Amino acid sequence: MGNIVAIVGRPNVGKSTLFNRLTGSRQAIVNEEAGTTRDRQYGKVEWTGKEFSVIDTGGWVVNSEDVFEEEINKQVKVAIEEADVILFVVDVLNGITDLDTEVAEILRRCKRPVIVVANKADNYELHPASAEFYSFGLGDPFCISAINGSYTGDLLDKIVATLPEEKAEVLEEELPRIAIIGRPNAGKSSLINAFIGEERHIVTDIAGTTRDSIYTKYNKFGLNFYLVDTAGIRKKGKVNEDLEYYSVIRSIRAIENSDVCVLMLDATRGIESQDMNIFSLVQKNKKGLVVCVNKWDLIEDKSQKVIDSYTTAIRERLAPFTDFPILFISAMTKQRILKVLETAKEVYENRSKRVPTAKLNETLLPIIENYPPPAWKGKYIKIKYITQLPAGSVPSFVFFCNLPQWIKEPYKRFLENKIRENWNFTGTPINIFIREK
Repeated sequence: MGNIVAIVGRPNVGKSTLFNRLTGSRQAIVNEEAGTTRDRQYGKVEWTGKEFSVIDTGGWVVNSEDVFEEEINKQVKVAIEEADVILFVVDVLNGITDLDTEVAEILRRCKRPVIVVANKADNYELHPASAEFYSFGLGDPFCISAINGSYTGDLLDKIVATLPEEKAEVLEEELPRIAIIGRPNAGKSSLINAFIGEERHIVTDIAGTTRDSIYTKYNKFGLNFYLVDTAGIRKKGKVNEDLEYYSVIRSIRAIENSDVCVLMLDATRGIESQDMNIFSLVQKNKKGLVVCVNKWDLIEDKSQKVIDSYTTAIRERLAPFTDFPILFISAMTKQRILKVLETAKEVYENRSKRVPTAKLNETLLPIIENYPPPAWKGKYIKIKYITQLPAGSVPSFVFFCNLPQWIKEPYKRFLENKIRENWNFTGTPINIFIREK
């Protein structure tokens, strides 16, 4: 499962530009303002059939205008702890600065493979200038230009060659894999402890592929599954827990390795930007979702009205994906924690649910007839036939029609809502594909 490549370096060496170049995202987040949107700093790359995740550590540093060396050092340390390969980006035009030297010093001591990327070599004349980076003692500097893309293909080749060999996952059987995710202090550890309880023996540890996602096999109350442990629970105290991006990076592996994510929110704090970041990771990876509002025992007024307002607020923040279960629990008093597992199991089953083609057409075609897609320049769009693709990780439906390119997002959302109204796909994302008949 997922290798992680981290991009480190001081500000303004072009980390975000390189990130955009590698992930192929054209998000215009590269501007002079520090701390531009956070959740864009994580992306997936596929190159020569290998897939890995890229993290731009700089993206998670809070207001990086006042960049202290210590902030950058923190980033680098997190990258060392979490990544399989580190790209150390430096700037050919500026040469070596004190900060670069400091970062290099930390990287020399680490056991991870480091690739020195000499960025801003926008033309060939600048390549010889990269020779001074040999002084880092981190091997050959690799000249690229992130802005115009020269030599980035070769860099990707090198990254893929450097990634550790993937070991096949050693999981005995096909069981739901559930990850408990959320901000620090939302109560992840308490929930896991509540599940596991004193009866330690019902839990068997299976070391996952990566050094930190540990699958904990769990069978109790007739439920059987793996808990994907975020390393945060095991290795506290290595890095200050207050690092925002630290908990996000920690979640990445757990989310990628799971089927269903249980997102813990703190009832006393509502939804914060950090929760949104973690939620967007769940969405990007198309995983099942159960939202748990924890610490419900601390809320004075537990009336239905309060519950409804909470529920509405959460659904509004996470829209347009609103079809997921929300549970109000307390890990401390063990209130409704079994419900969490049962719900996660339901969501897992919804992910592999199949709707017979005949049923799909019988139910949806009349609805589509009454609400056809808007005509485009006088041409009518007709959807003739619907089928569900063979089981993949996410339920996927194909609608065959005469002019697929004119069916836009809002109508796709309408179709998705109709599917959800007629069949229970709570908690799982749905793919809608429009194809020419």
